[in-house]
Amino acid sequence: MEMHYGFNDLMNIDIFAFLPVILPFMAAAFLLVFIAWIDLYRHRKKRDNLLIWTAVILFVSTIGPILYLVIGRKERDRL
Repeated sequence: MEMHYGFNDLMNIDIFAFLPVILPFMAAAFLLVFIAWIDLYRHRKKRDNLLIWTAVILFVSTIGPILYLVIGRKERDRL
């Protein structure tokens, strides 16, 4: 038995059926980015690598803000 899904089958997927599952994850990711930005902005005077942390928060999706909140805050407390 061969299962074959073509591009036309992918076009028929109802994206709105997955929205209740995806939306909480998107909201959590946005909230993490927002919290990390606020913390980075509040402590920008104590940072030597502000641009690097901004890029990590923005471009590394959900893991970037988590890395900042775990590693970056410890770095701030040492200075």
